[in-house]
Amino acid sequence: MLMTDVEAFMDTLVDEGVDGSEVPATMAALERQLSRFEGVVSVAAEAFETGGQWSEDGAYNGTAWLNAVTHLPKALLRRQVRLGRGVGARPALKEKWLCGGISGAHVEALTRVIRPMTQTHFERDEALLLASAEELRFDEFAQLLAYWELHANPDGSEQAAQDQRDRRDVYLEPSISGLWLGGITLDPISGAIVSKELKRIEAELFKADCDEATERLGRRPLVIELRRTSAQRRADALVELAIRSASTPEGSRRPEPLFNVLVGWETLHGPVLELAQGQALTPGSLIPWLSEAELERAVFGAKGRVEISERFRFFVGATRRALELRDRECTHPFCDVPADQCQGDHIQEWVNGGATTQENGRLLCPFHNGLRNQRPPPQRE
Repeated sequence: MLMTDVEAFMDTLVDEGVDGSEVPATMAALERQLSRFEGVVSVAAEAFETGGQWSEDGAYNGTAWLNAVTHLPKALLRRQVRLGRGVGARPALKEKWLCGGISGAHVEALTRVIRPMTQTHFERDEALLLASAEELRFDEFAQLLAYWELHANPDGSEQAAQDQRDRRDVYLEPSISGLWLGGITLDPISGAIVSKELKRIEAELFKADCDEATERLGRRPLVIELRRTSAQRRADALVELAIRSASTPEGSRRPEPLFNVLVGWETLHGPVLELAQGQALTPGSLIPWLSEAELERAVFGAKGRVEISERFRFFVGATRRALELRDRECTHPFCDVPADQCQGDHIQEWVNGGATTQENGRLLCPFHNGLRNQRPPPQRE
């Protein structure tokens, strides 16, 4: 009944509309209610994760189940669970969030600074910090919180430095458009090391751009006349850093991306081009790599069979590659583990006479391949 009431209220709100331009206070009220709703969802998400009902469908965890059912990004779902867990043992923080006094961003910032060495200090200063979160602009609050963290334990500088290092994090995830998005958090020393090397390579690229532009224009170029922006050079410097790292071990060579050219039997308008990892590409993306990349051609016949042509590299044979190209990921409906991390599984078990063929094969991640010994995986619709 509760969800029915919520849906009815949202339908009314959508139908009637809200004109925030006429009443500025309306926007503030909407943001406050959005924060409250985010708190409710996060607390519920953590309870769902802890409850374990998702295991009945063979999902690896609650996040995987919600990802399959709601189609929301895993990062968002994991954040909801993390924030819900963070306020679980802190009633004052939870109450302030659910009444709309603070947002999920405040909760994330506050729970991030609660560690064993700051636990006592946080309990002492929690009311003050919550009041500051409600009164200050978020950037001002973040600065105050940073100062508080530095002074929370003045005698524990060595441990604080280690804790700072423990907070190091790098994430790099493909977006729905195929772009890779990410971020880096490093301690001061590690950050200086990485930054110095990136800047060194970026300087090399800047010189190369200047030389190219000088030759093209016949004079010293302006910055706006260089073929790459500063941001693009930084990105290219990071890629070059990875390429040089991969080329360092004895016997290694510069990475050569593998491109798949997929042709469906019903596809009359042309082939599909993608990286071996599955990201779709435009034909023009291949041109700069023609002298270095490896190409793989696959023809999709009727009934999903993949006919593999002669190609440069294999993984564990043509049949395995056919499964990877066809299934793309774990075939369990509540899983999206990429193909290169999956295992080939016999639909009719090999010990019972099942053949090692495309028709009798499918990809399952290690978790779901083991789970089938307990119960067969459901079929995708």
